[in-house]
Amino acid sequence: MSATTIDRSPWKRLIAPAIATVIMFAILCSLGAWQWRRLHWKEALIAQVDMRLKTAPVAAPGPVGWSTLDLVEFDYTPVTVSGTFLNDKEAHLYGQISQPRGKLGGVGWWIYTPLKTDEGWIVYVNRGFVPDGKQAAATRREGQIDGHVTVTGLARRPETPSHLFGDGIPADDQWFAREPSLFAKAAGFPAASVAPYSIDANAAPNPGGMPQGGETLVVFSNNHLQYVVTWFGLAFALLAVFAVYARGVLKGRD
Repeated sequence: MSATTIDRSPWKRLIAPAIATVIMFAILCSLGAWQWRRLHWKEALIAQVDMRLKTAPVAAPGPVGWSTLDLVEFDYTPVTVSGTFLNDKEAHLYGQISQPRGKLGGVGWWIYTPLKTDEGWIVYVNRGFVPDGKQAAATRREGQIDGHVTVTGLARRPETPSHLFGDGIPADDQWFAREPSLFAKAAGFPAASVAPYSIDANAAPNPGGMPQGGETLVVFSNNHLQYVVTWFGLAFALLAVFAVYARGVLKGRD
């Protein structure tokens, strides 16, 4: 073997690790850049929602506007609507309040009651929270409001969990996701007559104190800066590891 081949062999040993390092560095930096863009998107969304919460309520959109309604943009919009509660068609959504604004907290249920509007279409209203054991309507008859009502609150987009089995409709009417379309299907309402959003009612007191309204939390998780630091940190740590490795390989030729 010639002296030239011996001198160049350490550099050859670095070719494959260098290529792998460059590829991984690019991937990690792209992930960091993506999280940076997500950070700015989330900050803009939070500012937008803060502004939206300060606006006067608008009429809850009916069927004519549903096909073009951007449910993400519409989320947390103050709305108002009038009609009659269909109390026998409640849906009970499992939940927990750790810092309640009212007297009731802990583990319990959100009471979603369909409201038949004056125009004839239906929207599910989250009337508020009840503690565990009070989800059955028979245990809080005072809170079952009959007659014409006007509801003011915040529009909420549906949650879309994946249903691994079945159609997503629980046999015991105990729900774990906010899904007006499935609430409606379980209740036997025509799909075309039910709003694709729901409304979280404001804190107006209900007879008997239940359900307890006004408990909507406007909270957005925003860990994107942490992810930015993590991905870029890993990228430059990778360069440092390669530098140490390369130094050892090159020193080994001496």
